[in-house]
Amino acid sequence: MGAKYTNKINRIRTFALVLVFAGIIIMYLGIFFQTNAMLMTVFMLLGFLAIIGSTVTYFWIGMLSTKTVQVVCPNCERHTKVLGRVDACMYCDEPLTLDKSLEGKEFDESYNAKK
Repeated sequence: MGAKYTNKINRIRTFALVLVFAGIIIMYLGIFFQTNAMLMTVFMLLGFLAIIGSTVTYFWIGMLSTKTVQVVCPNCERHTKVLGRVDACMYCDEPLTLDKSLEGKEFDESYNAKK
């Protein structure tokens, strides 16, 4: 069985979702320090910053996904977005490329790196 690939847009969205939950947990931990107002404030601010970071990340990936190319996956035949030279299908994780020179080559995300 080959390696498991994931779509870049889904990975970034997952990171943003983790930031939301991390921010909530960090803020919740601040409740345990109610006797120390300074420490509670630090936890609340760190949690708030994590949630703001998530909002910025969601906005950024939303703007980035408008620049993607939509293709039909040859494996699952669903419409998916390709970001960069190589990416994976959002649904079945099939490796995809729009670059004819990369067709038939082993999938490697380093093809997306700018030289």
